[in-house]
Amino acid sequence: RSGHRFLWVVRSPATGKGHKAVSTAEPDLGALLPEGFLERTAGRGFVVKSWAPQVAVLNHGATGGFVTHCGWNSVLEAVCAGVPMIAWPLYAEQRQNRVFMVKAMRVALPMEEAAGEERSVSAAEVERRVRGLMGPEGEAIRERLQHLKKETQAALSPGGSAQVALAELVQSWSIA
Repeated sequence: RSGHRFLWVVRSPATGKGHKAVSTAEPDLGALLPEGFLERTAGRGFVVKSWAPQVAVLNHGATGGFVTHCGWNSVLEAVCAGVPMIAWPLYAEQRQNRVFMVKAMRVALPMEEAAGEERSVSAAEVERRVRGLMGPEGEAIRERLQHLKKETQAALSPGGSAQVALAELVQSWSIA
């Protein structure tokens, strides 16, 4: 509905609750997606079952945004790649991560969830946020992420602050 091209990795619904909620089964796209979705989006969308190489996708030049569950590793991977995010947490610390991403880091737009236990998100909300992130509303986020990407590259480069800090930590373990 947003008109933007997309890659969507679809996993089977989790069984269990909280951090123990996992699914290893291949998803049944016919049961999970609205009727006709794959046909309607065939020219501009690609749906992948279960898994995709996230770091490679985030670092691909065609990636303009990332709808994320706000797991911290995913957030760091997106920041390192300079990719703006839509924050859609599922549970636990991911909700606090969303607050940090949106308010403190200013690298994401929040997905607005319906009230209640289900915390569902409407198709209209997904469309609104994708259009926002890819349009003028997302411009400041894109600019900020390009700056943060350069900073992370410098920190991770030989002699950078991350490498120096790690070397100092390892050295302190050797001395102790």
